[in-house]
Amino acid sequence: MTAPLDDAALDQLFRTARTFNHYRDEPVGEDKLHAIWELMKMGPTSANQLPARLVWCVSDAAKEKLAAACSETNAAKVLKAPVSVILGMDVEFHEHLPTLYPHVDAKSWFDGNRELREASAFRNSSLQGGYLILAARALGLDVGPMSGFDAGAVDKAFFADTPDVRANFIATLGYGDTATLHPRHPRPGFELFNRIA
Repeated sequence: MTAPLDDAALDQLFRTARTFNHYRDEPVGEDKLHAIWELMKMGPTSANQLPARLVWCVSDAAKEKLAAACSETNAAKVLKAPVSVILGMDVEFHEHLPTLYPHVDAKSWFDGNRELREASAFRNSSLQGGYLILAARALGLDVGPMSGFDAGAVDKAFFADTPDVRANFIATLGYGDTATLHPRHPRPGFELFNRIA
């Protein structure tokens, strides 16, 4: 049986972890980006689809290209963060299922049904986005996930050569500047949004 994480780990992942919009002037090495992927790829997706496709914007040129597709407020965040990542979703993920889910013909479940593939790519890449956030936090990084961007412009700028990949959301990463944090917004108790049937 797996032992529960201790309070320090739970704090780092959830209870004291925060969404950051400002970061310390400290670089994030490529080794950290690889480490995030090595963790997040282990999270469950339906039939091991793994539809997320990531673009890590590290260079000034890549950040400027991404910022051009963001709202004014988010553009500033992207430009100042050590790393910004685009989490895309591959609607043709099923082409990889013979390798990723080899024990049955899962590819045939999605052949000829783009509507099903789109729904599944969105749901499962969103799950992977959650794993990305937790993986980054587990590795000592802070994250600022966001919408507030022109998805079509991001797709044109970063996925033109892979038209079946579309942006789901973007996030900034780095070592958060805690001095810029506002008080945490309310989180409701169990009884407000839960019921046990």
